[in-house]
Amino acid sequence: MKKSVFLFAMSIMLLGAGCKKEYIVPNRTIFATLNPGNWIKLDGGRSYTASINMPEIDNYFNDYGAVLVYISFDNGTYEQIPQVYNGVSYSYLTRSGQIVMEIQSSDGIGTVTPPGSVKVKIVLIESI
Repeated sequence: MKKSVFLFAMSIMLLGAGCKKEYIVPNRTIFATLNPGNWIKLDGGRSYTASINMPEIDNYFNDYGAVLVYISFDNGTYEQIPQVYNGVSYSYLTRSGQIVMEIQSSDGIGTVTPPGSVKVKIVLIESI
């Protein structure tokens, strides 16, 4: 009797071990364009900031989701941010409703000129 109970318990454990939950959550990709007039000068031209409205990022998503940002200085080649390109450091931060892009000289001392028109690719990754 003990042997059959043991075998029954082992078979239940093996069946339970083979089961796993999978969540498939699609990512969202959003494109935006930043033009030279979108950049706001800070620190006498040592840094600039530009905001991208992003209603998809609410407080919950900002706390639990993930945001990846890429920038294209030409058509079709995207570089992930943070990035240093031609001596300019590109970074970003997220908050509810916005992505804020920031640029500054890579040495943190010199002044920078905002780029021309650039395409920004934003990948939003949900988390459950």
